[in-house]
Amino acid sequence: MSHKVAVLGTGKIGEALLSGMIRGGWAPADLLVTARRAERAEELRTRYGVTPVTNPEAAKTADTLILTVKPQDMGSLLDELAPHIPVDRLVISGAAGIPTTFVEEHLPDGTPVVRVMTNTPALVDEAMSVISAGSHATARHLELTEKIFGAVGKTLRVPETQQDAATALSGSGPAYFFYLVEAMTDAGILLGLPRDKAHELIVQAAIGAAVMLRDSGEHPVKLRENVTSPAGTTINAIRELENHGVRAALIAALEAARDRSRELASGTS
Repeated sequence: MSHKVAVLGTGKIGEALLSGMIRGGWAPADLLVTARRAERAEELRTRYGVTPVTNPEAAKTADTLILTVKPQDMGSLLDELAPHIPVDRLVISGAAGIPTTFVEEHLPDGTPVVRVMTNTPALVDEAMSVISAGSHATARHLELTEKIFGAVGKTLRVPETQQDAATALSGSGPAYFFYLVEAMTDAGILLGLPRDKAHELIVQAAIGAAVMLRDSGEHPVKLRENVTSPAGTTINAIRELENHGVRAALIAALEAARDRSRELASGTS
């Protein structure tokens, strides 16, 4: 028996999820999409062979609903869905900061809800998707969520109390790396390298370092020490990073991201 999945509010992340599911073996005929603009919905139909529907139609016909709208749009979307959604529908919320209790309160009592925070590397099947169960979600619902989001990368289950921290580290995490690569590329230009060569050097260094962290099993301190010889170039660079408080700035930045996630949950604009 086919299992129909609807992606509601299909932006970049929603489209990445759709394309990953299709590559993973999901039939386009079992995938429904909604979009704010009719031309966007038609674009998705042409590109992937999926079926555009309205939000109420998705609620009535899909077995699983994936809500990928912005946090500030979640309340109005849930109000639109509530009169049409059967209590056995699995609802997956991908909106930053929105707790499962908020979603559950807007839907029929007993609706299973799972909260997911993924990130933009879903576009290249390297996402990290963090999954938490609502009060009515079962192990089966979590397994189905893992199957869906596993199509675009890795998944990790955490208690919902850790979701704001996961959002700060993983959901926003790619932006921090892009920021560092941008800064290091500018440094390379300052040191006399052409931009394209500086960019290539830094990007490959980042890829190599990430693979070493993933595959070696070594603590990052150990890997850093392996590059840091006495009185060498690296230790001089590390000293300047410490002098400028880079470690403290990163900790403060992640705390700020976590706090903003909490603000979104409380409805603070």
